[in-house]
Amino acid sequence: MSLEDVGRLLISCPDRPGIVAAVSHFLFERGANIIRVNEHSSERGGGTFFMRLEFRLEELASTAAALEQAFKPIAGSFDMDWRLAPAAQRKRLAVFVSRAEHALLELLWQQRAGDLAAEIVVVISNHTNNAELVQRQGLPFVHVAISSATKLQAEAHELEVLADYNVDTVVLARYMQVLSPAFLEHYPARIINIHHGFLPAFAGANPYQAAYDRGVKLIGATAHYVTEELDAGPIIEQDVLRIDHRLGPDDLRRLGRYIERVVLARAVGWHVEDRVLLHGNKTIVFN
Repeated sequence: MSLEDVGRLLISCPDRPGIVAAVSHFLFERGANIIRVNEHSSERGGGTFFMRLEFRLEELASTAAALEQAFKPIAGSFDMDWRLAPAAQRKRLAVFVSRAEHALLELLWQQRAGDLAAEIVVVISNHTNNAELVQRQGLPFVHVAISSATKLQAEAHELEVLADYNVDTVVLARYMQVLSPAFLEHYPARIINIHHGFLPAFAGANPYQAAYDRGVKLIGATAHYVTEELDAGPIIEQDVLRIDHRLGPDDLRRLGRYIERVVLARAVGWHVEDRVLLHGNKTIVFN
């Protein structure tokens, strides 16, 4: 099956009878074949309805605009927040990284292996130590030095680079800079961060030392969309590893690198496959 003919319909709206019937009938009338559906209703049917629907329709690439226009009356009648995402239209990613390389390496490997349904088109960093690594993969590496005095100019440069490469989504792969609200406005719900800690516990610059000092038995990582409130955006994915008293801070950091890259890769994979829908400051993830 060619992805050129596959579309994804993402819908959220107030829940009420008839939504699935109306959408299904609309697609049936146009000769589309539904191949996968995920649904969720909050508040046990009394809140918001979410749906991710994949369908196949011949010549979708040339008819998608007309299909969207025809769907608007149905969307309006159910007060839908919706979008149609062609599966063949791979998202273009920019990866932001500082010194630590592990999360970046995972994304590069997944792209090389064909496991990432997106294209990494540029890597941006406030350091130069990963330049050779990135360039060996045939990708452009852009160094943007940042200080408190040059932050506004640096972010303006970064935004220019993102526009030049037509970037859809920004991935912060251990990028140790806080993005300004003005920057975030350009990519709402399209900037994904990996936090080196199981939020909301152990926030800050050295969570593994804090976890060791506290004697925890679990460490974890959190991937989330970036908002103005630091490390408080909608969570996409989390995971944990069990630890014990025999492990020191360096062991925790080593295990932390593993879980950070795995959690970030999952979150990015779900995002680029249109599996994540926002629900206030939460997410609905159809994985």
